[in-house]
Amino acid sequence: MICVYGAGSIGCYVGGRLAAAGADVVLVGRERLARETAAHGLTLTDLRGAELHVPEPDYATVPEAAAGADLVLVTVKSAATAAAAQGLAPHLAPGAVVVSLQNGLRNAAVLREHLPEAVVLPGMVAFNVVHLGEGRFHQGTVGEVAVQDHSALDAHATAFANAGLPLARHADLTGVQAAKLLLNLNNPVNALSGLPLKTQLSQRDYRRCLGIAVREALEVFRAAGIRPAKTAGLDSRLLPLLFGLPDAVFTRAAAKMLAMDPLARSSTWDDLEAGRPTEVDYLNGEIAALAAERGRTAPVNERLAALVHAAEAGGRRDWSGPELLGEVRRARSAAAGRPGRTPNRGTLSVN
Repeated sequence: MICVYGAGSIGCYVGGRLAAAGADVVLVGRERLARETAAHGLTLTDLRGAELHVPEPDYATVPEAAAGADLVLVTVKSAATAAAAQGLAPHLAPGAVVVSLQNGLRNAAVLREHLPEAVVLPGMVAFNVVHLGEGRFHQGTVGEVAVQDHSALDAHATAFANAGLPLARHADLTGVQAAKLLLNLNNPVNALSGLPLKTQLSQRDYRRCLGIAVREALEVFRAAGIRPAKTAGLDSRLLPLLFGLPDAVFTRAAAKMLAMDPLARSSTWDDLEAGRPTEVDYLNGEIAALAAERGRTAPVNERLAALVHAAEAGGRRDWSGPELLGEVRRARSAAAGRPGRTPNRGTLSVN
């Protein structure tokens, strides 16, 4: 049995596709989604036109439902990881495989701490899923399900392949997670713009905001000894340059990155829209935390996180590209003690 623990948008989509392909799947999550899926079942669609149905998904609301699971996919928000592990601990058999399909870099370590007898592996879902209501979940961008390789995954590989979600297995997932985190630094930019992802990414000033945040993150990663994997076939170190290109050039150069539904949004936008706390502290906040651990600062990512927290409290979610770029530049300049916005000589400008 496969248990998807914390079945929201990502969990319902991945678990639903596994169930549609014949796997024995139990979803564990909130009462609201239990009622919704009981009334409507699950409908899973993607940007390539696929449409799958699970008329009667097994959706539970208590941790006990995970008892007997051979594989647990943890898809709770990062802030709830410790609580999820504590809920799972009494019900998992020794040797159960637990895969963190979450944002951020540290969730697998938190799970390991509370589940010492399980095989805990880091993983990630590289695509975006939108909850459309009435049990409908739509994959709006391309991407894969990646996981750190382990022989314990062999027994489950066929189920994922049959579901159209073949596992991309990596000897070390850290670089892959770091590369995804770089792109996820766009989450606050997208949420604060109020625009669909494709529209937002098509506007240079918003991309400049992202480029500055990514450049700062790359500096932090270097200090931490983390080397991000390639992103969309591109060396991650070139992302700031890519994001600074004129719109027409960017559209051609980043065609793979822009392969998404016109209405796809970031998970941060989705959380704000639903009135839920966001994961920004595990995205841009993760960069700030890594920087602080090494005696550095990450003022741009800190400022973007602060603006999202302000939006959680009812603040603005309609920033124009020039307005948000001004905020980012001021944060960077203030930290550097410079009144202007000219970058340091010898660094690559993304202005």
